[in-house]
Amino acid sequence: MNRPALSWPVDALRGALAPLLPGIVVEVAGQIDSTNSELMRRARAGRLPPTLLVAELQTAGRGRLGRGWQSGDGEPGGALAFSLALPLAPRDWSGLSLAVGLAVAESLHPDIRLKWPNDLWWQGRKLAGILVETASGGAAAAAADATRTAIVGIGVNIAPLDGAGFATPPAWLQALLPGVDAPGALLRIAVPLVHALRAFEATGFAPLAERFAARDLLAGQPVQLSDGSQGVAEGVGLDGALRVRGATGLREVRSAEVSVRPAPPGAPG
Repeated sequence: MNRPALSWPVDALRGALAPLLPGIVVEVAGQIDSTNSELMRRARAGRLPPTLLVAELQTAGRGRLGRGWQSGDGEPGGALAFSLALPLAPRDWSGLSLAVGLAVAESLHPDIRLKWPNDLWWQGRKLAGILVETASGGAAAAAADATRTAIVGIGVNIAPLDGAGFATPPAWLQALLPGVDAPGALLRIAVPLVHALRAFEATGFAPLAERFAARDLLAGQPVQLSDGSQGVAEGVGLDGALRVRGATGLREVRSAEVSVRPAPPGAPG
């Protein structure tokens, strides 16, 4: 991993996070393939304490469904890319990515909307993406059959982008928060994110459903699923499932293998 070029508040982050995650490791890499991939490698090797890993540049960032994650224009600070690894043992993992997205949105700006299950949008453009993965929490956790290591990857566009090569037109945080940089955005996000993960572990997604609904980008909108079906999104359930009403009635979409996008104009609802 190359050494970082920006000035990152590592000590401040460690001090703020240590009461919530004792022994947390805070690292910044100048360049890395993927923060999630690196933490998954460490987890498989059996050496992963609670860790916040930040990358100024990612050469092989990953999104959901195996997609590449492209953020920024290849310049340090153009995007915030980081992953947080911590032990987690919720009763039900359903809705975790929604809880993460809500925590990030609420820590940044009231105008940010959430697109089920893992994107943050602003004014019809994608601002940020989330990738949640899990790994075995080690021998003790395996014996307890409860705790796993959650690896939560987040990428936020910070600086202006030209949009070339993006499947979805990009937004960037400086349009909402002029003058903010990647380290400053991370300071806004990190502590609320850990609080949200601990709250999710204790109570699941249900207590968050109303707050998610207030930012739900798809609610009431025609949507198209990756299996070709279409319908109108009717919000999310208490377990985080997307509710879509189509020609055959109400369908609850839970699978991480289903992609959802706003339907093109004129598509049947």
